[in-house]
Amino acid sequence: MLDKITEEIAHFVGFLHMSVEDARMREGYREFSYETSSKHLDTPPVHLTDFSAPYEFVGFDPGLRYHSPPPDLWPAHGKPGRVDGISANNNDSVDPVQAVIHPTAPAGTVFTPSLTNFVPPELDPPGSLANHFSQGIVLSDNDYASVGGHGLTFNPAPIDSDDVLEAAHEVVAHSPLGDLDRPGTTEEIISVVETVIDQLNGATGVGEHVQQFIRNDTIDGIYVNGELVEEAPDIAAHYSFDENEVENASASNTWISGDGSVGIDVSVEIEAGGNTLVNNAVLKSMWTGGTVTAVVGDHIEVNAVIQTNAIWDLDAVAPSAQQWLQDGENKLFNIATFERIDAADEEASASGQFPSFWSVAEIKGDLMIVNWLEQFTFMSDNDIGIFSASRSTSSIVTGDNFGMNHVAAFELGFAYDLIIVGGSVYDGNIINQTNILFDNDVVGATGRFQTTGEATISSSSNLLWNQASIVNIGGADRFDSLPQCYLDAANAFADDKAELSRDVLSDDAFAGLQGVRVLYISGDLLSLNYIRQTNILGDSDQIALAMDAIAPQLGANWSVLTGSNALLNNASILDLDSLGKTYVGGEQYSQETLYQAEFISQHPDFGFPGAGALVNEAVLFLDDTMLTPAGHAAELAGCIPAEYDGHANDGVNGMIGY
Repeated sequence: MLDKITEEIAHFVGFLHMSVEDARMREGYREFSYETSSKHLDTPPVHLTDFSAPYEFVGFDPGLRYHSPPPDLWPAHGKPGRVDGISANNNDSVDPVQAVIHPTAPAGTVFTPSLTNFVPPELDPPGSLANHFSQGIVLSDNDYASVGGHGLTFNPAPIDSDDVLEAAHEVVAHSPLGDLDRPGTTEEIISVVETVIDQLNGATGVGEHVQQFIRNDTIDGIYVNGELVEEAPDIAAHYSFDENEVENASASNTWISGDGSVGIDVSVEIEAGGNTLVNNAVLKSMWTGGTVTAVVGDHIEVNAVIQTNAIWDLDAVAPSAQQWLQDGENKLFNIATFERIDAADEEASASGQFPSFWSVAEIKGDLMIVNWLEQFTFMSDNDIGIFSASRSTSSIVTGDNFGMNHVAAFELGFAYDLIIVGGSVYDGNIINQTNILFDNDVVGATGRFQTTGEATISSSSNLLWNQASIVNIGGADRFDSLPQCYLDAANAFADDKAELSRDVLSDDAFAGLQGVRVLYISGDLLSLNYIRQTNILGDSDQIALAMDAIAPQLGANWSVLTGSNALLNNASILDLDSLGKTYVGGEQYSQETLYQAEFISQHPDFGFPGAGALVNEAVLFLDDTMLTPAGHAAELAGCIPAEYDGHANDGVNGMIGY
């Protein structure tokens, strides 16, 4: 074994010798290469491949105007031919050649007799697509808490969730769009689209709760609580999912005085609200589209956004605690965006070259693209509690629940140059959003309750947020009557004759193409995107503040939070209608509707009794004469209502999800 220094010297000398040997090898290799003859080596000629990059990268282009260089099977390798008098190489000196159908080629394949080995590529038709999403959350978190040495019982009547649901039904009844049955057949899809149109046409949009009601052929822009704005508000400015994180979790609640005694920060923190309900859905339906769409029948389109926010926030705070009330306002937002992206290629090639071949993908029957999404959350957080401060730091959390439904679907299919629909087109995009919050809180106090410490009571500061966006790819002015040449082509395809006339192939939309990719649908084209989102929260808490019966803590700090709930709905639909022109042989109907409503209850008798009556019925304290051990134990044993002994009350929370 070598010592460390000797080993390092050996390594250094070894590396030095290796460097010398490398130099010698390079010198010997050069002499070898000079003396070696390469005449006996058979070196094939070098073929340099031409390389060009004529296309530049640009930003997002929904028009999909890029056309890749044609494959080797598209160009004609024999005598150029023409289809119905259109030259394959735009050379008018070439004699016309009648196009025929090759007996072994797929249906719709067209070529000239001089191209006996030419077979255009086969096209795959898109299949029908149907997604049905159903997400639901039902959470019951009706807690009872008794903290501290107050020696009292608190036995108010619990809030019944049936009252919440009954009032919710009254709100939903004002919506211009009723319940829709989930479609399972093409006839049911058509019925849903027609039902939506009839219901929205019959709606008046009258009522003081209505912020905006627009029904027109097209709607464009961003609407916030009924007002047209330039920019939609950002939810991050009003709510943060990280706002409830404890920043100083390691902070101590004790301190040491000058005489060495240990002190404790005496405080009571009660969080009976702070619930968050979220429904989030993103649908991007780009299953199929064409530069030119020829519809023999009708073209029916409906886009609708229905948004409703409803809140009951009638709080009753004891007069002795009114000075501690520090409430922010409730914030209610209805945000709707309608946008259209015109994907027509305004920079189409102006050259005289038009396609001479076409290939067809055929669908016998209807083509369906359906996304049906329903998200529902019902949460009950009606807490009951009586609290007093002891020589400790108390933190009681009976709320702070979180429920979220989320769906994201991206459907990317096939693009064609020409889509021929033998039937009709039914296109629908509907978003229906509802938030309903009951936050009627009671914060009472015993006659002896007092504190010289800091105290805050927050019973409001709720956020209700509906945000919806419908973006259609395809201009609103893309429609025109069906030309005779396209009608003849549709009739030919219906008779199993896949023929395109010269008038069709010479459409400016096909200029510069060598071949046309055709999708033929013998039946109807049905596209339906439906999103319904509903949040219902009952957070009517009943809190009683009391003093410790043995050692009252007059300097305790108090924090009571019974509001600060967030009900959030967000939905977005991106729908591909057309990449260019749409010709319609029948009726062309378009309807877009925006409905925004806001219910803010000012009447205590709507869903709940009056605030004063609620205080008298809910808060019941025993006097000091009943604080004997036997009487106290007997009363304490019955402080939890009998109906809470079953599955509806588990002490902390209960949850059923499906």
